[in-house]
Amino acid sequence: MYGSERAGDDAERTAFRKSEKKYKLYYENNPKSSKKKKQPKHVDLSEVLDFKFISELYNQKGELPPGVVHVNRGIDRSIFGLENHPGFYFIPGALTLDEQCKWIRESLTNFPQPPNRTNHNVIYGPISNLFAAAKEGKVFVEEERSNNDLDSDSNGSVSNGDSHRWKFYEEDIARSRGKTCKLVPASVLLRKLRWSTLGLQFNWSNRNYDVSLPHKKIPDALCQLAKRMTAPAMPVGEEFLPEAAIVNYFGSGDTLGGHLDDMEADWSKPIVSMSFGCKAIFLLGGKSREDEPLAMFLRSGDVVLMAGEARECFHGVPRIFTDEENAEITPLESEFSDEDDRCFLDYIRTSRININIRQVF
Repeated sequence: MYGSERAGDDAERTAFRKSEKKYKLYYENNPKSSKKKKQPKHVDLSEVLDFKFISELYNQKGELPPGVVHVNRGIDRSIFGLENHPGFYFIPGALTLDEQCKWIRESLTNFPQPPNRTNHNVIYGPISNLFAAAKEGKVFVEEERSNNDLDSDSNGSVSNGDSHRWKFYEEDIARSRGKTCKLVPASVLLRKLRWSTLGLQFNWSNRNYDVSLPHKKIPDALCQLAKRMTAPAMPVGEEFLPEAAIVNYFGSGDTLGGHLDDMEADWSKPIVSMSFGCKAIFLLGGKSREDEPLAMFLRSGDVVLMAGEARECFHGVPRIFTDEENAEITPLESEFSDEDDRCFLDYIRTSRININIRQVF
């Protein structure tokens, strides 16, 4: 999923790295402040492209800032490109509130379900029903396994391949057992969820798609949405074939370092990236880390397409905004107003979810 170039000492001095550090979340150095009360350092956002504002300006006056172009093809939404980045498309407000809420729910409840892999697999193995367990206040308990249990993972437990297994319990029951090796609140595991993979699974060690790994197909509704969104970036007469996706989960202070998505066979086919939840800053650079990147806001419901030459450009997310003033999730708050949706709202108030879908072959 990510570029093979590793960031070393030289990367710390590149133009891309300087921009990452410029927008990254830092706190004021006040030793008397607790972590919860620390104040974020001021960040100059005057150079950040705002496609929501650009779209409103274009619709009202037909005007565009220098370097931004309007694209007329594919879907009934305003689509914008950049003169110096052919193959890059930005569709502000592409997804309705209903669509946003649907995919937030799916990203938290269904997409991390086995056999889809997550970042937790390495330590805990596959985890089922993590979001439900966090909602119910359960804890994940590591237990020693008897010889009779080594060939079975019954009662909702998961094995990490040795003489231990993990299982969700009510906290009071878990603490009364007395033989646990380790106890982790499900809510902590949920907050430490960083990615899950859909469709063809990516082997992070070998940096390739491993078709032999068990996987579920990308849900048809998500495939159809991806096909509709990618229409502006597709070669004429061809259809996008969604085969793999990664869902990224961001919390306060989380970043996605500059990288390339370079493991797919045909770079003329776009990667479609959908944003949900808190507003973020996205950096789009050039073919070298030495090229100074453009910064732009990503809001819930925005869609970005990268195809052709844009696939060769470094990009990343140095910042998400989780404070009430800048997160800009008020519309989602009204949609998640039912009591049953409170758990989704509590999560998304301080989080961003990104679903990016690609054609592998």
